[in-house]
Amino acid sequence: MNPKEAHPDDVLTNPGENGLDSIVAPAEGGVGSGTEVLVLESPRTTLKLRKCRIQVSAGPDEGKSLVSDKERLRCGAHPTNDLVLAEDRTASRHHFEIINTERGWLLVDLNSTNGTFLDGRRIERAYLSAGAQIRAGSSTLTFAPIDEEVTVEPDREGELCGLVGQSVKMRQVFALIKKIAPMDVSVIIGGETGTGKELVARAIHELSGRKKGPMVVLDCGAIPPNLIESELFGHEKGSFTGAMAARPGAFERAHGGTIFLDELGELRLDLQPKLLRVLENREVRRVGGNDTLEVDCRVIAATNRDLPKEIAAGNFREDLFFRLSVINLQLPPLRERREDIPLILKRGLADPEVMARHGRKRISPEALSLLMAYAWPGNVRELMNVLSHVLAFSDGEEVLPEHLPPRVRGQQREGPLPFNEHLTFKDAKEQLLENFEREYVTSVLTRCEGNLSRAARESGLHRKSIERLVKKYQLDAKGMKPR
Repeated sequence: MNPKEAHPDDVLTNPGENGLDSIVAPAEGGVGSGTEVLVLESPRTTLKLRKCRIQVSAGPDEGKSLVSDKERLRCGAHPTNDLVLAEDRTASRHHFEIINTERGWLLVDLNSTNGTFLDGRRIERAYLSAGAQIRAGSSTLTFAPIDEEVTVEPDREGELCGLVGQSVKMRQVFALIKKIAPMDVSVIIGGETGTGKELVARAIHELSGRKKGPMVVLDCGAIPPNLIESELFGHEKGSFTGAMAARPGAFERAHGGTIFLDELGELRLDLQPKLLRVLENREVRRVGGNDTLEVDCRVIAATNRDLPKEIAAGNFREDLFFRLSVINLQLPPLRERREDIPLILKRGLADPEVMARHGRKRISPEALSLLMAYAWPGNVRELMNVLSHVLAFSDGEEVLPEHLPPRVRGQQREGPLPFNEHLTFKDAKEQLLENFEREYVTSVLTRCEGNLSRAARESGLHRKSIERLVKKYQLDAKGMKPR
């Protein structure tokens, strides 16, 4: 494929009034060519959707048809299929499925009794073209791809499912969430740490047809490497040391709902083909188990890594990237939407729990000016952590500049790292890391009044990681209060 041509799976944006294209494309011929990332630059965004129509053109169910934008749709006699051949006694319960892949629409026979035929030839797997004739049992079905282009205007509202922002970029995000949520397709959410990727994933889930099902969050970067496979796929009793009982994995727990794979770029390379097989086959095998279990869940992934670069470096599988990035949404950093900072702070201060604990607070114009000028490398997460700091250290009703952390006031001093040069490099590095871990976790827990769950949210660490560090350094979390 010519890398300058748009792939049918891509999300593209229209050029703005200045004529500049809003697409960020990989270098010509590079890894990931043909997959553009949605970057919110112009006031109007064009979303290219891939749909298909299947119509029963002959057989007992003649006239029945289905138009779908799902990644995978099934056809057969069982009522759980997307297209049900209820009157065809010779059709298998689950006869065939059609999968939307990066190469086109793939027809797959599901071990049917009488076989699946494409244009008169029996197949197991084959790509479909427009007008293709599929025979299943006594039924003949006609396939037609449908490419649809939808223009998405910025949403009028300044908030959505816990996300806040009046900027054009965030209102574009809100509009796109509303558009893609009902589409049962995989999504990769990109963006810097702290931009709100999990909130976007939750919004997509809440506005989808799976909202009554569970949403399971798995942080691929926070789980010890030796446990990640078990966390993903589950394990049987005795499958490894410490496996005292059988346990379902994240995919099983997400059955009927959504699984959110946070920090996907941290997933071990040897586990990536196993994840791909789960996505392709919709079934998992627990660690130490022999049986396969069918799973039905939507996959949303998030990463702050540049996955095409990781693919080029050999750290991430290209086929897994294409399988997940049917829609690839890039969130803007806070420094590119500074006008949202006052609104985010206002909503944070108006939170009932905050009001009950700290009373009514307001940000002085001088403090707000400093907050607006700061670069926010940690984005919204850092802003909320600073707000927690302010609430802990300001007594009056008004938040003044002196209540802000030194780095926000522009007074952060950089000095030499406090290491012991008399130790070996390895020992000095380990000591420095331990000092950092102890001081960081102590500071976060003190600010969060010893609440481990809150400390995990504010630090971006998994709660188990916080618990491990508390145990490692023998910290008294329950006795911690703001200084």
